[in-house]
Amino acid sequence: MSRRSAPIAEKLADLIGQQIANGIYQPGDKLPSLRELAQLHRYAKNTVVSAFDLLVSRGMVEPRRGSGFYVSPQVRKAKPVDEDNGQLVRAMDTVWLAREQLIRQPEVAAVGDGFPPIEWLADMRMDRYHQKVVRTGLGSLFRYGNRFGYAPLRDSLVRKLGVLGLSVTQNQLLLTQGANDALDLVIRYFVPPGATVLVDEPGYYLLFGKLKLAGARVIGVPRLADGPDLAALESILETERPRLFFTQSLAHNPTGSDLSLHKAYRLLQLAEKHNLLLVEDDPFADFKPTSAVRLSMLDQLERTIYIGSFSKSFSAALRVGYVACSAALASDLADLKTLIHVSGSEYCERMVDVMLREGRYERHLVKLRQKLGAATTQAQQWLDEQGCTVFARSAQTLYLWVRFPGVEDSLEWAQALLAHGVKMAPGRIFHLDSAAPSPWSRCNVAAMLDPRFQIAVKSQLALRKNLPPTAVDGKNSRLNVLGSESKSVLGDVLKNAQGKGLLSNPT
Repeated sequence: MSRRSAPIAEKLADLIGQQIANGIYQPGDKLPSLRELAQLHRYAKNTVVSAFDLLVSRGMVEPRRGSGFYVSPQVRKAKPVDEDNGQLVRAMDTVWLAREQLIRQPEVAAVGDGFPPIEWLADMRMDRYHQKVVRTGLGSLFRYGNRFGYAPLRDSLVRKLGVLGLSVTQNQLLLTQGANDALDLVIRYFVPPGATVLVDEPGYYLLFGKLKLAGARVIGVPRLADGPDLAALESILETERPRLFFTQSLAHNPTGSDLSLHKAYRLLQLAEKHNLLLVEDDPFADFKPTSAVRLSMLDQLERTIYIGSFSKSFSAALRVGYVACSAALASDLADLKTLIHVSGSEYCERMVDVMLREGRYERHLVKLRQKLGAATTQAQQWLDEQGCTVFARSAQTLYLWVRFPGVEDSLEWAQALLAHGVKMAPGRIFHLDSAAPSPWSRCNVAAMLDPRFQIAVKSQLALRKNLPPTAVDGKNSRLNVLGSESKSVLGDVLKNAQGKGLLSNPT
């Protein structure tokens, strides 16, 4: 090694060594070739060779003849960065739940999850469509797309919304990067700082965050089992004179409730009387029958803006949503979108269009609704058996708003279950005042069928009632048919209880 190249080689060796220490390269991983590193860093090949010699001498890298350099198996595997340090004891707030949606933890029963099980979406696997997307868009995929979004997909949406009863033209549709992006565009356009805006309460926690970030004055309209509390809404309209009301008609997040027909008509009458614009967020459109009550279908976008998405029924990785509104507003929102994003993702938009046109979509929806209906029924039956209160009952909904027996603060309940591998979504997250205790929890119907959740809940309820452990299931023989993983969770729960003196003989 020459004296001139030594400092550079050491610097490169230190850089690669730090990457190994940080887990970017794991034990056994092949490192980039000498030629690749030389070209990447514009170093002489001899400098890169010297850097690898240093890494070998440090025991971090080992050469394999004819193959290259690999991270030594003796290097200690880096621990994953704990992005949520102190998770078991920290407060669960809006940002916490938003982060949790981005984390996949197979060892945790994610009852607070916002998505259907991955296996429910397997019919619409993206790998089946990738080649067709690339073949049909080879030229335009290297450019920015249309400011309104991919035209053929907007044509597909015209037909899709027509089936739901909403008559629109292509120039009334704007494609966005998911429903959240659509909400953000509407907020940026309509809501100046200090403006009064209405939301469902409880309601969508990320919407609350967006409105607060915009400096809006946000007022909650109590949500009932059949839609907004119209008496409360009318009182607010008469005193506050808001411009917008963000609401979910169907499969409401978090309560799972649906808007009734008579309440929908009355809500539109109030909007007309008080010059109120209704922003209808419908991310679960594919989960509901086409005949379900939607404000935008009754109103035909006179006083409504309709927002949809494919995240729940196709894939959250496909950030494709849309806004249906008047043509003039769609054009203004498209200009705003250009200022913020320049363009949308035409690759993702082309992917969704191919998926809609390939013939699997309708069959996928039938299966999806069947699975959701079965899970909803089973979850509601199980909750009834435990003496839980279900806020609103539906034939098919991804969420149920649940109050567990004896639970006054669902945050404390969530922390107790989290200690045993069950992740909940406590109700206070879905209120404007997230510091106020709530006895309610948002529960994913599919995740509630997980034995880990059911065992943990029964055990915790037994502890609160100070019942003997055999009462957890009513009979000992039930434990024999549970999987080993479920038994382990139950064992941990009961051992913990015994250590606290609450149970005398965990079995």
